[in-house]
Amino acid sequence: MLPVIVVQGGAGTVPSERSEKSKAGVCAAVRAGFAILRSGGSSMDAVVEAVTKLENDPNFNAGCGSVLTTSGNVEMDAIVMDGKTLASGAVSAVRNIANPVQLARLVMDKTSHNFLTAHGANEFARAMGVPEVPQESLITEYSRMRWRKNLAPDANPVECQMGKMGTVGAVAVDAEGNVACATSTGGILNKMEGRVGDTPCIGCGGYADNQVGAVSTTGHGEAIMKVTLARLILFHMEQGLSAEAASDLGLDYMKSRVHGLAGVVTVDPQGHWAARFSSLQMAWAAAQKDTLHYGLYAGEHFTKGIDEP
Repeated sequence: MLPVIVVQGGAGTVPSERSEKSKAGVCAAVRAGFAILRSGGSSMDAVVEAVTKLENDPNFNAGCGSVLTTSGNVEMDAIVMDGKTLASGAVSAVRNIANPVQLARLVMDKTSHNFLTAHGANEFARAMGVPEVPQESLITEYSRMRWRKNLAPDANPVECQMGKMGTVGAVAVDAEGNVACATSTGGILNKMEGRVGDTPCIGCGGYADNQVGAVSTTGHGEAIMKVTLARLILFHMEQGLSAEAASDLGLDYMKSRVHGLAGVVTVDPQGHWAARFSSLQMAWAAAQKDTLHYGLYAGEHFTKGIDEP
C-alpha cells in the first residue's frame, strides 16, 4: 500500500473551460510528489513538492494565480505538518513570495514557532534568503478579471470564489509509514486586507499524526474553522472509521451544522486514502504503486499508469 500521495486543487465549481487544466495540474503535482516517495524520500518532502508545483500553476488559487483582496493585493496562507513529531509550520497574509508552502516549511524547520504572519513572515523570509518576487508576477489576468467583477455591490464573493481556482493541498505516507500534509491558498475572493482563513490553522486547513493519518482541506475557510474540519475527520478515524467514511462524516457535519461546503484529501498510515467533497467538484489526484487516480466530479474516478502521459 505504501507509499501514497493524494493532492487536491480546490472544492467548488470549476468552469468547463478550466476543467481539463485543473485535472492536468493535479496529475502533474501528484507525479512530482510521488517521484520523491518512489525514490525513498519523506512524506514531508513529497507534499511540499506537490504543493509547490500547484503554487506555480496559474490555474489554482495559490502562489501564482492567487485571488485578490478588496484592494487588489495578493495575501497568501500556507501550512505544513509532520505526523511523526507533530511539528508544524505556517504563514499567513504573506506577500511577494512565490511559494508560501516552502516558507511554512522553513518556519517549521528553522524556528521554535508554529506560525508567522504578514510583515513578520516576510521579514523571516528575507532572513532565510527567500527571494521576493514582484506582486504582478503572482497576479493573472483571470484573477484580476474576477476581482473587478466582484467589486460590484451585488456580488457574492463567497459563492463566486468556491473552486473556480481552488486552494491546493496534499497528504502523503512514505515508505517508513510517516504521514504529512501541506495546504496553500490565496484565500477567498475579494477578502478584506488581513483576512486569514482555515488554511494556516492547525486542525483546520490540515493535520497530520502518524497514529491516525493526515488531512488537507479546501473550501470556505470560515466554515471549516468553525468545525476544525481536518482534526474532526481524524477524530472519526481514531474511533475506527475508514479514511473515506470519516471524511464523509466530517463533511456532512460541516454542511448541516454551519451550511458550509468543502473538500478533503485524507490518508491513514497504512496507505488507505480518500478524496471526498460536498461541493459540486474538486480536482484531485492520487498515486499509489504504479497507478495514478484522478477525477473532478463526484463519482468520477479515472486511472492510468503513473508514467503514462
